[in-house]
Amino acid sequence: MFSAYSQILKIPGAARFSLAGAVLRTPMSMMGISTILSVKAIYGNYTIAGLLTASSIVAAAITAPILARLVDQHGQLRTMGPSLTVCGISVIALITCFFLAAPLWVVFIFSIISGATSGSPGALVRSRWLKVTASSPTHLPTAYALESAIDELIYIVGPILATILGASIHPTTGLVLSALCTSVGGYAFLSQRSTEPTPMTHTDEHTSAPSVLRDPAVIVLVLTYIGAGALFGANDVSVIAFAEEQGAPAYSGILLAVFALGSLCAALIYGSRTWLHPLWKLFAVGVFALALGVTTFLCANNLWVLGTVMLISGLTCAPTLTNVNMIITKIVRPQQLTEGLAWMSTSLTLGVSLGSAVAGPAIDSSSSYGGFIVMVIFAWIMVAVMLAGLSRLRRGVEKPAMHPSDLLDA
Repeated sequence: MFSAYSQILKIPGAARFSLAGAVLRTPMSMMGISTILSVKAIYGNYTIAGLLTASSIVAAAITAPILARLVDQHGQLRTMGPSLTVCGISVIALITCFFLAAPLWVVFIFSIISGATSGSPGALVRSRWLKVTASSPTHLPTAYALESAIDELIYIVGPILATILGASIHPTTGLVLSALCTSVGGYAFLSQRSTEPTPMTHTDEHTSAPSVLRDPAVIVLVLTYIGAGALFGANDVSVIAFAEEQGAPAYSGILLAVFALGSLCAALIYGSRTWLHPLWKLFAVGVFALALGVTTFLCANNLWVLGTVMLISGLTCAPTLTNVNMIITKIVRPQQLTEGLAWMSTSLTLGVSLGSAVAGPAIDSSSSYGGFIVMVIFAWIMVAVMLAGLSRLRRGVEKPAMHPSDLLDA
């Protein structure tokens, strides 16, 4: 199974930029929980902690596509070098604010700046994979599956690491590590110029190019991803509530890790195979399987049952996300790939915030079961959107999207 991954990692420069990209995006799994731990320890208020985390997420969601478009126009180093420098400095400033118990309005400013300048590291990494696999495009699904597996691993290890360090050393330790990863990972990643995609040489043509959101197929993926994100956001809150109701709140982290573990295993297996079915069909099956899987959460009456269905349902996550990224490479111009991928991560992030916001009141009124109901509703809305736009996706995937000249530019 792992021979497919060894082949892509032997591509010159691939292993180095993939590893650096993993370090660069590690903060995405630690910033939120570390911020909550820090605010609770210093200001003693969960409401403020939630608002502070949300401010950073919203700022990132707004600016990530803008930064991605600039990356496509001017290159990764030229755009993200200054942006990540500001991001790292703002996280350090945020840590300083916590140590000094600074006024909350100052804390919010640096939280928003850190989110607004973080960009979309996953999109940067995946756009490099498109360049280095241009001569052997059959390797691209394996590369994207590898990055999905890395994402899941980050989300398994990151929160656990931030929690342990926060409890044993200081609540801000996770933020310190995040700043370090942003600085070291950013430098290591952006300094690798040989694998950096070449920005479009015809600047005026690129500047006048319409946003990828003008493509109906991209809109279908955006709406589907918002539904998926809402499902995941509702899942996080609902699982925590379920574990508390079972008298074992500490097990909530284990349950969420089990969900991510299932996705990690599926990513590795999925990427090791060559699939003969059309990409749009694989996407449709994945979305339907994910919705069917989370529906079984309603049957859970203890931790063991919920853990089992979460493990099984997790198997559908990474392959579906991999298919979405592959579809993006088919339906957007290579010179706008970073922008297209960034919109996917932004949509997922917005969906997570939406799901958390809706599931909270549902849990307050109907226990964790109400939260699981919210999950199921979002899951089948996601299916409905997918079905409504499937013909558009099929046409987008099957039309020629890349020309040899495009690949040379990319």
